[in-house]
Amino acid sequence: MTTILGIETSCDETAAAVVDDGRQVRSNVIASQIELHRKYGGVVPEIASRAHIERLDGVVREALDQADCSSDQIDAIAVTNRPGLVGSLLIGVTAAKTLSWAWQKPLVAVDHVVAHATSPAIEVHPPPWPAVALLVSGGHTTLYLVRDFDSIERMGSTTDDAAGEAFDKVATILGLSYPGGPEIEKLARNGDPTRANFPRTMLGKDSLDFSFSGIKTAVLYHVHGQGKTAGGLERWSQQDLADIAASFQAAVVDVLVAKTMRAVQRAGVSTVVLGGGVAANKALRSALERECHDRSLTFHAAAMQYCLDNAAMIAAQGYHIHQRGEFAALDLSATTQ
Repeated sequence: MTTILGIETSCDETAAAVVDDGRQVRSNVIASQIELHRKYGGVVPEIASRAHIERLDGVVREALDQADCSSDQIDAIAVTNRPGLVGSLLIGVTAAKTLSWAWQKPLVAVDHVVAHATSPAIEVHPPPWPAVALLVSGGHTTLYLVRDFDSIERMGSTTDDAAGEAFDKVATILGLSYPGGPEIEKLARNGDPTRANFPRTMLGKDSLDFSFSGIKTAVLYHVHGQGKTAGGLERWSQQDLADIAASFQAAVVDVLVAKTMRAVQRAGVSTVVLGGGVAANKALRSALERECHDRSLTFHAAAMQYCLDNAAMIAAQGYHIHQRGEFAALDLSATTQ
């Protein structure tokens, strides 16, 4: 058995986890910073970095305690070193390097986005590969062909706003609080998704890339008026806003599902997996599951606790990197890309 301690600080979640053999999660501790950033309507990098410094030691201790695990039982330390907010990343990387040196354990560098793409395999045996993986989060919207944990090919990605970013920006347009994604989903439950005809940007019949800046602008002008960015919100009823939220959500989901099916046809696989923070959106999950059922495809979404940023996915992916003997040196740095 190989036991990995994972550390994740790429944005505004301070997280640590202990995972055995890349699959069995013994602990998964997350300290959320939502309340710190809510009044600013988004993540403030300086505040995020400071909170990581204050919380990470306690979070790591709690992860070890919950797993009933000592440092002697840890075989390696896996840490997110890319991509993300550089200040936040550096806190986790520095902590991981320090523990690696102090405990004399190997250090493993993990790509946050790849970890999201492989997160649907956590606590699943056998793993669902080969598959097309759709990763949808606040910073990324990407399609991967995952043949195995060490064979991951990017098929398409966003050319501008990520889907989660569009959710947050539209939530601001509608006067909703941060974080916007869950607020849009909640409001949309009582809305008519056919009320407003927002654009489905497909970027050509063969493209696997995404673009969500157009729909964000379409919602802005629909709410405030053509060419205006403020002053029109008060003329909409609560039902109107619910209809707008539902119509926006439906347009984004339609594009995500359509592009994923394109990727499946191109890759020639029979399995679709879904990961990332927006993977928690029930409308997206239901639409993808329904489309996969209609096409006789297997669908598997990451468990809810592994959708948002977490360290279990870092430890899990780190296990496979460790098994390949790909260790990082103590001069490991962080990168935003």
